[in-house]
Amino acid sequence: MASEYTPNRAPTAVLVLASGEAFYGIGIGAVGEAVGEVCFNTAMTGYQEILTDPSYAAQIVTFTFPHVGNTGTTEEDEEATTQAARTAARGAIFRAEVTPSSSWRSQSELGEWLSARNIIGLSGVDTRALTAHIRDHGMPNGVIAHDPAGNFDIDALAKQASDWSGLVGADLAKDMAGHEPFDWREARWSWPKSNDGSTEIADARKVVLIDYGVKRNILRNLVSSGLAVTVVPGTASATDILALDPDGVVLSNGPGDPAATGEYAIPVIRELVDAGLPMLGICLGHQMLAIALGGKTVKMDQGHHGANHPVMDHTTDKVEIVSMNHGFAVDADSLPDTVEQTHVSLFDGTNCGIRLKGKPVFSVQHHPEASPGPQDSFYLFDRFADAVRAA
Repeated sequence: MASEYTPNRAPTAVLVLASGEAFYGIGIGAVGEAVGEVCFNTAMTGYQEILTDPSYAAQIVTFTFPHVGNTGTTEEDEEATTQAARTAARGAIFRAEVTPSSSWRSQSELGEWLSARNIIGLSGVDTRALTAHIRDHGMPNGVIAHDPAGNFDIDALAKQASDWSGLVGADLAKDMAGHEPFDWREARWSWPKSNDGSTEIADARKVVLIDYGVKRNILRNLVSSGLAVTVVPGTASATDILALDPDGVVLSNGPGDPAATGEYAIPVIRELVDAGLPMLGICLGHQMLAIALGGKTVKMDQGHHGANHPVMDHTTDKVEIVSMNHGFAVDADSLPDTVEQTHVSLFDGTNCGIRLKGKPVFSVQHHPEASPGPQDSFYLFDRFADAVRAA
């Protein structure tokens, strides 16, 4: 069944789901086809940060906020640290046609930016209907296609979506993460000025961040909490990491199935926990830490994608508004007695944080660096830094 398309122009782009349902609209950005998992994001701002978040690898993002593009794009707002991660998302879907930029910070229009990153955009879609479909049926496989001539083989596109293996069992972190270690010294920005270079902190404790697809603002927040950060690839061994003599370890965010990436990452995480190092996990890092400590993860139907999610921190009895982007979740019932659940989503009760009893090891599902609250979750970086200094 095809969705109704009412504008006066012939459609030049389409989203075709594995079920055969098609959503027509006007194409923007790259021309071609791309297959991925279709999700929706409820954030009202931050489309560039969303589309450069490595956690969106192999996904097609539907923006529920109808008007996108007015702030343009700027290199300063990129979240990815690697060239591959700059093109993590495979497509973007908008309700209204993309508006011209109207911001003093803008360096290029969104359409130009999408083209430069080979990301296909589709506007003019009834995003409320698509979001309702995802809510009722789960995140489907789909193909987004842009052809200025408007020629589409819907049956072939539906088969391509149906044949795609999806995210379950997919190790995508290896494609998004860097392959060489590097040091990071840039702190959080001081608005309205952007960061003007490195930040040297006297007597800074050194931490190693294991990169599964890290976002830049995670690195900035660690530095702002008084830490010197060395980033190593997600495939680094425990021996290599311990040889750097770190005072703590951070497990970064990233895309894909935590159990798949965990095939090589979880043994390393267990060795580092046994070494007694303070540890902070974020998003994918949270999920893999839970598995390393004896828990399990499950695939979610709709996932959590947005900047308006309420989470309860049971360690403080406070509610924080957080940014989330995940399609897998930790099964709280699978956690052993040695692990305490610290954070819970107030939307659906799913797990959003854990800590290992008796050790300075903890993690959260949400993105504490993303500033939706705007700074509700920054305390987590200070909590980790305090644990590092205490150890």
